[in-house]
Amino acid sequence: MVAKKPEQALVEQWHDILALHARTQCELDRALHRHGLCASDFEVLDVLADPRRATGEGCSYRVQEISERVHLSQSALSRLIARLEKDGLVERGMCPEDRRGVRVSLTAKGRTLHGEVLPVQRAVLTRTLGSG
Repeated sequence: MVAKKPEQALVEQWHDILALHARTQCELDRALHRHGLCASDFEVLDVLADPRRATGEGCSYRVQEISERVHLSQSALSRLIARLEKDGLVERGMCPEDRRGVRVSLTAKGRTLHGEVLPVQRAVLTRTLGSG
């Protein structure tokens, strides 16, 4: 059965979105690789660096909160956080309100690296997603 024209337009729009995402993700990975990061690494650092959550002691997120903001499975996110911790960019600690939970925060090294690569990430987004 041949798809109706409105349905076909939706399918084509979906394919365009997927292609744009793939191009942007590849550009981000290439640009961030020079700094030892991939796009997913940066997304986690960016969540943790959110100034709206900062307090005098910095900010931390529960792993579940991070997973709601990045598009990774729980197991992939756990592996990524472990790698970032090994690289000294984040630290994990017990969650005081729920001893079974884990909180993740940026280290000074992670905050510095995030600040260095933020303009790189924003430039890629401007180049690939900017309207002009």
